[in-house]
Amino acid sequence: MVIVVEIGVQGTLDELGTPLDQVTFVVFDLETTGGSAAEHAITEIGAVKVRGGEVLGEFATLVDPGRPIPPFITVLTGITDVMVTAAPPIAQVLPSFLEFARGATLVAHNAPFDLGFIKARCADLGYPPPANPVVDTVDLARRVLTRDEVPNSKLSTLAAHFRSATEPCHRALADARATVDVLHALIERVGAYGVATLEELKGFVRAPTAEQKRKRHLAAAVPSSPGVYVFEDARGEALYIGKSGDLRQRVRSYFTASETRPRIREMIGIAERVRPIVCATGLEAEVRELRLIGAAKPRYNRRSRFPEKVVWLKLTDEPFPRLSIVREVKADQATYLGPFTSARAADDARAALHEAVPLRQCTERLTPRTRRPACVLFEMGRCGAPCEGRQDTDAYGRHAADARAAMEADPGPVFSALEARMARLAAEQRYEEAAVDRDRLAVYVRTAARMQRLRSLTGIPQLVAASPAFDGGWDIHVVRHGRLAAAGVMPRGAHPVPYVDALVATAETVVPGPGPLPAAGAEETECILRWLDSPGVRLVRVEGGVWSLPARGAARLKARIDRAYDGAHALGAPGPRSPREGRPLR
Repeated sequence: MVIVVEIGVQGTLDELGTPLDQVTFVVFDLETTGGSAAEHAITEIGAVKVRGGEVLGEFATLVDPGRPIPPFITVLTGITDVMVTAAPPIAQVLPSFLEFARGATLVAHNAPFDLGFIKARCADLGYPPPANPVVDTVDLARRVLTRDEVPNSKLSTLAAHFRSATEPCHRALADARATVDVLHALIERVGAYGVATLEELKGFVRAPTAEQKRKRHLAAAVPSSPGVYVFEDARGEALYIGKSGDLRQRVRSYFTASETRPRIREMIGIAERVRPIVCATGLEAEVRELRLIGAAKPRYNRRSRFPEKVVWLKLTDEPFPRLSIVREVKADQATYLGPFTSARAADDARAALHEAVPLRQCTERLTPRTRRPACVLFEMGRCGAPCEGRQDTDAYGRHAADARAAMEADPGPVFSALEARMARLAAEQRYEEAAVDRDRLAVYVRTAARMQRLRSLTGIPQLVAASPAFDGGWDIHVVRHGRLAAAGVMPRGAHPVPYVDALVATAETVVPGPGPLPAAGAEETECILRWLDSPGVRLVRVEGGVWSLPARGAARLKARIDRAYDGAHALGAPGPRSPREGRPLR
């Protein structure tokens, strides 16, 4: 007889891990001149060292970026060129920060952004990149908070949710202090999951849930083809819709540790099946996804659920046109700008246009015979008072023509007017008003650029284009008035003419409606435009129009605005409207 005796062996301290109350965290935040670590510089570093809930020290300094700070960044952060003139350069600041953080676990909100700048500057100055463990409070928040608790994972949102003692304000030390409060609150939340050590905390973010493990079989029958996948509940209701170039691989990823979004993990717990829809090409899959989401409105999809809720800015068709916010594009002689995702955005664009063109702002319909007292806008020189008979249709029509040109072709006058007003407000230290104008200008120019790009395609009755496929064939698409009408794959070595003729003959018949988007939603047309811009795409046929943009269109001004906003250190937002210094765009 053999007797087997199991002897327990106590694990080492390394195996037990480091208790969280014994971990030294250095929570840090940066302000920069832009969003690219390769192209932009650091203007401020703030850091807080904590252990066991106790603050051990703080590190804060402005940094001379060695270049002018873009005006939009100044409006956002309040950091001016004058403030950083006497500040030390990054060559002096970086060693001190690395010493402050030595031996600690680094924590940042959206850590890849901040750590990317630190690593880039280390490379520039010949220092090894920091090898500290890293915790990203964005990832941690997405793991433990549901969409019912918070709508997003922005620092301002989480700080308000957890009632942080410090309000984030786009200054480095204040944002770092707020992140400390968020970190401590999140650590309390993960304690309920049995997370007690640093190693468990880092593994917790990536660990799949029990439901994810249990439902991996749902991906078994999904093919490895391009297409759309639909997660459905027991009643067949669509929970979530997505697309992929490889359906099987993408669906399988939902049941692994790489899927950390709380709402998606919640959705997986409800899902009972995955319905694949195989498509001929990747573009067809992208378009089908948009159409299905708009039709089914799955509750776990956040984007593209309500394409019908867009609004437009309309220059009305009447003797004395005015700017009106509408939800429907009609077959009239009016001019439309949009689409906007909200009435507030449309109102911002309207305010920007009113700054450049003295259109009337009253809402009633006026005729040449209308006579009533003028409002205060006439006294301010912002309206010619057609209501009082001081301006006839010809004189007023010139203003309407200027507005029409700014909406459809050249927004330069709007840009110049707002730029001049921002400069005047900044000189008067009215920084909050300057920030409001900055945001209005950005909304107007970006929307105008988007609409001009969309109209360049929607005005063409038929366009056929092809791109190389992976197997040596060609992906071919027929586009009519900005709508995908047909998609197919031409095999390698096939004669193109008969194949294209057959695809065109079987394509969807598209009857265009009114307005800049006569046959499809903006997102669908933008998908097609991105594909047309991709490498290797060739135009096969363009019938009934010319694919072009206005020579002095909004794209040139949008590039300037995008560069200025590029440094906004926020997740998906240009920043709050706060009393910061503003200067004119250059």
